Amino acid sequence: MASPFVTLSSRIAYENRWTRLREDQIIQPNGAEGIYGVVERADFAIIVPWQDGCVTLVEQFRYPVGERVWEFPMGMWEHAPDTDPAVLAAAELREETGLIAGRMVHAGSMFQAPGYCNQTGHVFLATELTQGPPEREETEHDMISRTVPLPEFEAMIRDGTLREATTLAAFGMLRVKGLI
Repeated sequence: MASPFVTLSSRIAYENRWTRLREDQIIQPNGAEGIYGVVERADFAIIVPWQDGCVTLVEQFRYPVGERVWEFPMGMWEHAPDTDPAVLAAAELREETGLIAGRMVHAGSMFQAPGYCNQTGHVFLATELTQGPPEREETEHDMISRTVPLPEFEAMIRDGTLREATTLAAFGMLRVKGLI
């Protein structure tokens, strides 16, 4: 589908190995001129490890919000942004939790924040799990992993312990599709 916006110019305002911020001069569909800031990031995989009525979560300190945050294992490969999402998902699961999935089902994809970011997340359900050692990156040195029964996971959502948006969305996608 063609965009109803006209891009007059585009410039990179900021860039590091994970994120690029692009600023576009635009004409909106109503004819008004303006600017649009777009955060560009590689696609990511979010993995829902599921076995015996339990899900596995990771928790780590998230600098932007200044808190430790519970979430499903997830990640992107900034050094290989075109990696097959299934390969990325299997690697991130093992890296963060040590889990190896005998079966990995791609449940769908979602835009992380389409109002300002182009990043797409690919949701995977990981089952037939075996435990090995995690292989965390240096930036994940404070990460912990925990397997919780589904009723406890849902209580974490209800009481506000779990607030990470892509984790909530991935869980909702799997529930609506009848996969959990």
